[in-house]
Amino acid sequence: MSDPIKKVVLAYSGGLDTSVILKWLQTEYGCEVVTFTADLGQGEELEPAREKALLLGIKPENIFIDDLREEFVRDYVFPMMRANALYEGLYLLGTSIARPLIAKRQIEIAALVGADAVSHGATGKGNDQVRFELGYYALNPDIRVIAPWREWDLTSRTKLIEFAEAHQIPISKDKRGEAPFSTDANLLHTSSEGQVLEDPWEEVPDYVYSRTVNPEDAPDQPETITIDFERGDGVAVNGEALSPAALLAKLNDLGRAHGIGRLDLVENRFVGMKSRGMYETPGGTIYAVAHRAIEQLTLDRGAAHLKDELAVRYAELVYNGFWFSPEREMLQAAVDHSQAKVGGTVRLKLYKGQAIVTGRKSPHSLYSEKVVTFEDDQGAYDQRDAAGFIKLNALRLRLLGRRDR
Repeated sequence: MSDPIKKVVLAYSGGLDTSVILKWLQTEYGCEVVTFTADLGQGEELEPAREKALLLGIKPENIFIDDLREEFVRDYVFPMMRANALYEGLYLLGTSIARPLIAKRQIEIAALVGADAVSHGATGKGNDQVRFELGYYALNPDIRVIAPWREWDLTSRTKLIEFAEAHQIPISKDKRGEAPFSTDANLLHTSSEGQVLEDPWEEVPDYVYSRTVNPEDAPDQPETITIDFERGDGVAVNGEALSPAALLAKLNDLGRAHGIGRLDLVENRFVGMKSRGMYETPGGTIYAVAHRAIEQLTLDRGAAHLKDELAVRYAELVYNGFWFSPEREMLQAAVDHSQAKVGGTVRLKLYKGQAIVTGRKSPHSLYSEKVVTFEDDQGAYDQRDAAGFIKLNALRLRLLGRRDR
């Protein structure tokens, strides 16, 4: 039998689920609980989480609320965006990319306070349990993990509320009864799933959207903006230099106003089932379009096409929770090498749910107007060279054709 757990660091939001988990850890394991709440730009007041933890008996020195917004965008979102990672061709991985940072900080706090375990509120049906725990074990192979949803018998919202009431845990009024859907938010996106969203034939109700106006109600006049890039990362919007988090927040505001970044997706979870979710990624969608545009000017064809192949694998690794794996780090090294000359300015028109590229320029451009022009190129390109090029590439096809004729 393993030694009893003495102290656990809980990823704590202050909501119903993690508040019940906090009390359950105290009663079931009889251990000291340390709470960690990450500010990833979810747009919520986090002090109530501190107050609730205090109310549930957590010592002030055991309550951690950390502002991780800059680290999140600089060290996680931007590196992923350099790769043009899209899971199953559509999803910008807003929830997936936040989990390794939360796991990393939990492990750091565990070392700081001398905890022998960590805990999370992810269910046994979803991807997040995998993402959290792969992160934990990669950073501390000997850490013990408590996943209450895989252990307890509180299998419904009703049972959670009954447990909360029995232990005098405050419950927000909007959490009584069945929630219409569940959400997760950070500076990159908001995801919604469950309940009213479970039938993939039913249209997402308008009240589910929180980060974007309905494109039909967006302004009738387009808005033109510019984004400046250096070494593959955004550094300025409309000529104003901004930190990574501030830049993404600025693009979020712009995207919200024009209804940009809505995605209704049926995806394949890592654990095997399909799920339907609604994602809002306003700033990230604008950013991804702009990054692609500046790469069009500055990346060589071979590098660009290889990057597209790597992006699929990169996205799967992030989605499945392998951020701290050697293969993701290897891919990151290749991606980052490709970005050395990815710099310049992209101009976009924001209009009715769309981010439309209208111009791009770069001091590192590989585009040659002199070579590509339909007018007289004054000897920059000898069109007669194409005949030999075509014949060499056609050689195997001609041999096949003669054989099979």
